Amino acid sequence: MAAEHVPVMAIPELAEFFIGAFPGLDHAPDGGIREIVPGRVLMALEPDESSLRPGGIVSGPTQMGLADRAAYAVILAHIGPVAMAVTSNLNISFLRAVEYKTVMADAELIKLGKRLATVDVRLWQDDPARVLAQATVTYAIPG
Repeated sequence: MAAEHVPVMAIPELAEFFIGAFPGLDHAPDGGIREIVPGRVLMALEPDESSLRPGGIVSGPTQMGLADRAAYAVILAHIGPVAMAVTSNLNISFLRAVEYKTVMADAELIKLGKRLATVDVRLWQDDPARVLAQATVTYAIPG
């Protein structure tokens, strides 16, 4: 299903868009984007102390933010820089504790329509087969 979608933005273009769209955030030069392929984007988050909850694990809001950014990234990578595409729904299941180290987000387009896009996002560390959280994210795309 995802292979039918061809990316229209490369990592440098998408990273530059993210840096311009979110000027208050501390960004890696690549925007955390590790890979763009048809129907998918892989992103990384380097958590900091503000990302932690008691117990030293990465907080739920931080995980939700990563899932949302990864969904936004995969959509924009395939439709171009549409700043006003907005989250209309985000459902997340927290499956395991997320350690204080790099968190990966694998975002895959489920459906890319003219007005709505739906994305499956899986968060993991070390092993993509060991999913730590799974989110389904829907974005509204302006017409």
